[in-house]
Amino acid sequence: MRSWLTYTAARLGLFAAAFGVVYLFGARSWIALVLAWVVSGLASYVLLSKWRDRISQQIVDRDKARRGVRLGDRLDGGASREDHLQDAAEESQSSQEASSENTPGKSAEEGRGAPEESAEESQDAQEGAPEGGAVPQADQEPAAADGDEPARAETKGS
Repeated sequence: MRSWLTYTAARLGLFAAAFGVVYLFGARSWIALVLAWVVSGLASYVLLSKWRDRISQQIVDRDKARRGVRLGDRLDGGASREDHLQDAAEESQSSQEASSENTPGKSAEEGRGAPEESAEESQDAQEGAPEGGAVPQADQEPAAADGDEPARAETKGS
């Protein structure tokens, strides 16, 4: 960055010197500015070429360092990292499911810390409830088995 400032200061110095020379020769107003701009441009092209080449090389090097890998390569790399993370997450989830299935007598919810119910309590609750787990109300008839449905329909119709 220092070389850029030095080059710019040298260009401004050349412009000031060219303006002074043009002014001494009698040019005034905007004509003096235009002539000074042209003369300083030609002089800087010849006199400051080494500095200009050095600055342009620094800009090119910085641009190459900044770009590094092409955008497509960076996107592909990001996508492969994302795929790897997703595969690892799916693998850990499937291993957790497999370990919960291998534990006898426990469901997946119980494996996650749900309160455990003793086997006797769950068996007693299942014996008292009809199929489907619903408890009949006092004004309802108990649920019939599949073969009893036509018989129940006849009793209601009579």
